[in-house]
Amino acid sequence: MDRQIYVIGHRNPDTDSIASAIAYAELKKKLGQGNVAAATAGEPNPQTRYILDRLGLETPVYLADVHPKVRDVINRQPITAGAAMPLKEALELFHRHAIRVLPVVGQGNVPLGTVSLLKLSEKYLVAGTDRKRGIDTSLRSLAGCLGGVFLAGAPADEIEHLHLFIGAMLKESFSSRIEGYDPASLLIMTGDRRSIQQAAIEKGVRLLVVTGGLEVAGDLLARARETGVAVISTSHDTATAAWLARLSTPLACYVESRFEKIGVAEPLEHLRLKLLHSGEPAVIAVEEDGTIAGVATKSSLLTPVPYALILVDHNELGQAVTGAESVDILEVLDHHKLGNPPTNQPITFMAAPVGSTCTVVASLYRERGVVPEQKIAALLLAGILSDTVILKSPTTTNRDREMVIWLEEKAGIDHKEFGREIFSSCSGFAAYGSPEKAIRADFKHFAAADTLFGVGQVEVVGFDEFFDLKESLREALKRVKDDDRLHLAGLMVTDIHTETTLFLAEGKNELAHVMGYPQMEPHLYELKGVMSRKKQMVPHLLKVLGSLQSQPSEPALLQGKL
Repeated sequence: MDRQIYVIGHRNPDTDSIASAIAYAELKKKLGQGNVAAATAGEPNPQTRYILDRLGLETPVYLADVHPKVRDVINRQPITAGAAMPLKEALELFHRHAIRVLPVVGQGNVPLGTVSLLKLSEKYLVAGTDRKRGIDTSLRSLAGCLGGVFLAGAPADEIEHLHLFIGAMLKESFSSRIEGYDPASLLIMTGDRRSIQQAAIEKGVRLLVVTGGLEVAGDLLARARETGVAVISTSHDTATAAWLARLSTPLACYVESRFEKIGVAEPLEHLRLKLLHSGEPAVIAVEEDGTIAGVATKSSLLTPVPYALILVDHNELGQAVTGAESVDILEVLDHHKLGNPPTNQPITFMAAPVGSTCTVVASLYRERGVVPEQKIAALLLAGILSDTVILKSPTTTNRDREMVIWLEEKAGIDHKEFGREIFSSCSGFAAYGSPEKAIRADFKHFAAADTLFGVGQVEVVGFDEFFDLKESLREALKRVKDDDRLHLAGLMVTDIHTETTLFLAEGKNELAHVMGYPQMEPHLYELKGVMSRKKQMVPHLLKVLGSLQSQPSEPALLQGKL
């Protein structure tokens, strides 16, 4: 079965991220790859939600974490046994299914323990005290393994410890052999030897097994019923019957009640640690309700994970869905700087210097000769218009403009009117519900040498709402900085009409000395002509934060003077 492939954007996805994921998954399907689906690593922001609702498109499946889980590598139809199953049937299961560990389950399919073929062999084959004669079994299990019928007495489910003797000798020799044993623990096995049968019955043994399908005299059976001796007749010869009797022991006598178990939703790494350090050959995987889900062995760790990823609108693991480093990444489509991890195999990697990942996807449609459906064309158009701020952003290229013209024809929508509709419907802070949600809706992490910083961005029409919320936003920005352990957290508030950004910063107070833009008040800077985080804001911050690190500290300067 082909593994599932998810096309997924970065955490805190914007419109370009989700639109490119949906559109590229649709392109893959049209090109004949049916096991592809769009996914999202975070909740769509208000703008994206509006666009999806406007176009009648479903939100992609939400993947919070793609770390391989135990459920990804186990067989959900494990071979199990009940505690009453005789050893004979259990060995048949081991052989038929080529397994090494057999889970023993109780009522409701809840695991009671395990039986390992290795430990079973040690217990069964290695002779210990009383091992040569002792048999732990029930009369019902014994009769079942022998294929026998009760001529006297009845089957019982209670497990008894019996001592097996073969009656293949003279009555006198036989009687001397069984001296010293409690008759209630004796299992006598013989053929058509009347003297042995009679001696066993008179002795009051627990069970007499007559082999070869031979008849037992009526007077002896009557006496057996009087003395409470159970008599079983089996068609097997004595040697075979003795062997089968030993295999009648129920698994309850061999089960290891202390066993390793793990939930199906736990990370695969937890299973790896249990298998490597527990010393057990297998770990029992259980469902949330405690019922058995499967059996995991070391070979399970070699099972391929049943899904893989195609990354869109990012290529750095720090921005990817949690766990992306643990699964195969098959392709990358992006328009950002490179920071991608190494891969084990060659992959398709497209990183074009354009304003939107949707531009890259739209170009692939056209190159492959595939005409996008009207809704998909409109979605791609929305992704480009959103990321380039209706083609006003300095990240906009001629290729973006070319794709916009091509897509608006396929979508039947005027791009300028559509762009104004998108931004006017969801611009500002009210749509986010809280200052922290507004900051985190499109918040990305970066690093300038040892300095960690993050930048969010919100598009607005006018700055009045921002100034009303400024103090609340600053407090929320401080919480984001502390929670994410950043040296600097910033929020770009970009007016799409005046093409001006107000940058609210928390942390790195010395930034004011090197920022290079007017400081309107503490923590707030005015950046005229700045609209792009990717092409303008982040490169500038990387430069100025780097310059702060290269400057010697005050103690170092004093030491130099000394």
